[in-house]
Amino acid sequence: SLACAGLILFLLRPLTRAPGSPLTLQPCDLATSSTVGLILSSALGLYLELLLIRWISSEIRIFAYFKNFVLIACFLGFGLGCYLTRRAISILMLGVPLVFFSAAICLPGPLRRLIDALPPLLGASSDLYFFEFGTVSITGSLITGLVTAALIALPLFILIAITFIPIGQLVGWYLETASNGIRAYSWNVLASLAGIALYTALCFADQPPIVWMLVGGVIAVALFWRARWPRWATLIAFAAAAILMLFQDTDRARVYWSPYQKLAVRPNLLDGKVVGYSLETNGSWYQNVLNLSPEFVKAHPKVTGGLPPELNAYNLPYRFAPQPTKVLVLGSGMGNDVAAALRNGSGGVTAVEIDPLIVKLGRGLHPEHPYASPKVRIIVDDARSYIQNSTEQYDLIVFSLLDSHTTASHFTNIRIDNYVYTREAFAAAKRLLRPDGVFMVKFQVEHRPWIAGRLHELLTDAFGFEPLQLEATAGYQSWGRFFITGSKQKIVAALADPRLRAYVRSRIGMPMEAVAMTTDDWPYFYQRNPGLPMSVATISLLLIVISLLAAQRIGLGFAELRLEFFLLGAGFMLLEAQIISRMALLFGTTWVVNSVVIAVLLLLIVAANAIVAARPRISVDLAYAGIIVCVAVNYLVPIQSLFYRSFFTRATVATLILCLPVFFAGIVFVRRFAAASFAAEAIGSNLLGALAGGVAESLSLWLGFRALLAVVAALYLGAWVAGRSLARFVRSPSHTAEERAPY
Repeated sequence: SLACAGLILFLLRPLTRAPGSPLTLQPCDLATSSTVGLILSSALGLYLELLLIRWISSEIRIFAYFKNFVLIACFLGFGLGCYLTRRAISILMLGVPLVFFSAAICLPGPLRRLIDALPPLLGASSDLYFFEFGTVSITGSLITGLVTAALIALPLFILIAITFIPIGQLVGWYLETASNGIRAYSWNVLASLAGIALYTALCFADQPPIVWMLVGGVIAVALFWRARWPRWATLIAFAAAAILMLFQDTDRARVYWSPYQKLAVRPNLLDGKVVGYSLETNGSWYQNVLNLSPEFVKAHPKVTGGLPPELNAYNLPYRFAPQPTKVLVLGSGMGNDVAAALRNGSGGVTAVEIDPLIVKLGRGLHPEHPYASPKVRIIVDDARSYIQNSTEQYDLIVFSLLDSHTTASHFTNIRIDNYVYTREAFAAAKRLLRPDGVFMVKFQVEHRPWIAGRLHELLTDAFGFEPLQLEATAGYQSWGRFFITGSKQKIVAALADPRLRAYVRSRIGMPMEAVAMTTDDWPYFYQRNPGLPMSVATISLLLIVISLLAAQRIGLGFAELRLEFFLLGAGFMLLEAQIISRMALLFGTTWVVNSVVIAVLLLLIVAANAIVAARPRISVDLAYAGIIVCVAVNYLVPIQSLFYRSFFTRATVATLILCLPVFFAGIVFVRRFAAASFAAEAIGSNLLGALAGGVAESLSLWLGFRALLAVVAALYLGAWVAGRSLARFVRSPSHTAEERAPY
């Protein structure tokens, strides 16, 4: 932490001193076309933002659960940069943090050990909620661990923010000095879209971070090409960050990067021979690839832990649903459950897995080769999306240890499988089950009885009776809690087998705790009850304090803040998070959906710019009214009413209802931005507002998503009032030109 603090102070020195170093420059020193410079800096900003969010969240595990905070750091740096657009730009701010993070992540040492200690320190408070102090005792050691973790994480947050100050300075300068502000802002949005598209394409191509960094370096070098020393400094920094990645210790694992997560595959040895593989995602154990074929089990009877093979966890579902005609496996992973279905005489298996690279690895590495069977149909999709849109009927449905370790998007805190474990999701899945079918949910409850209680209540609500619950082991160190429901007759018939009945009796009676059921409006399955977790509240408060101190450091007080633009930024950030989360529910929490949604939102902003360019005096009040009306419609229309069978109808209606507010918000912003003479301070205030909106999104952990729409409406109403007050101030003859000048 002291090393980080020293580095931060060193990097911030150019902001308080006159330029003179060859590694500082003014934007005009680049001698680049303003349009080209704006395009390159805008594309680099969004590209680097996604790179850092994905890379840091994958390598520093705590940010996988607080990914929104990395986004907030990016907004803070970018916003401060816009305010500093008239000061010298330090290239060290862009390059040094990248090298630091690469060294901290890839090289062994005390900092790496501190980073690895963050999850248990913050995780110790995962059951504590800001508004529920009475439910869990707060110990001194717990508070100490939380504060220690925060003190380690916050310098990392500041370094991320510093990285974006130079980019914000450049974008702010190009926008402020453009001869046609609306056209320049449109280029800014389109270039941002290009940066997102480029990074998304690299992720879909399963490229690793070293490639991401090198591509980012190409964009950065092109941006600073006309300035000799900054060009070389940028080249060296990005190259050094990439080279350091070559030295990362993978502990003999083969590392892959899918569109969603970092995957590490290690061989499992038995008597010195490879008998399977272990899969990790983002540094956490995820799955063991098992060979449970009769031939292998006969040759290695110890792998089943002394249990008869038919009672192994993967074979157990077929004691309740013998030789099913059709099986649905949700979260099929590398193929263990699919192999079990084939071993037990299934006539056909639909395997749903969201990560295409995991499927690819399963094809090549699973010893039983289940994905090669003609009986298997592979669906690469989000589990909720499939069960919501499918019309097929199944004899057995297996929720196969669906437990994501990442979030669905870089613009929201929803995790990939949050919408799988909701009241509405289980109702949709039940619809796919035949009347005499069996429904099974497997989950690693471990020491969280409230997880078991939540699943118990969700299934009881869906099926009308309590599920059979038991703890099962799978061999090779895999285990899980089974929740079995569906056809009572089949469950009773299966338990007529004395051996199965004895096995079940020996594994029931585990503790449970009643908690709130998850819904599509409050889908936080991994949170004990609605509220603000202590860790989230603490980190959020510290982020606000740091942001205020950073603003004060550069001389930005409340008087200099453009309140209207601040509120517009906060409202837009919350609105965007709402749209992405709801679209994920309608179409699946996949990278394709997220990329398309973000592209649509940016294109709506470009369309708004075109409207304002064609009709410069279009009514701002009317656009504000459009926002409020659209938000009200979003609030009043249940999201379930948008689940049309026709994809085209669903996409059209959802885009009109959910995304239309962005169009009106775009009109408001560009009209007010033009009225502010496209001042860099205006967009800086807007980005700082987006930071506040990112923090405010955590309120959904307490209130749910629908309630945030009321917050969005309040923010836009506040922006309208601030804009009207400012207009009256500017028109008032009692104020001098000097008083009105900042506006």
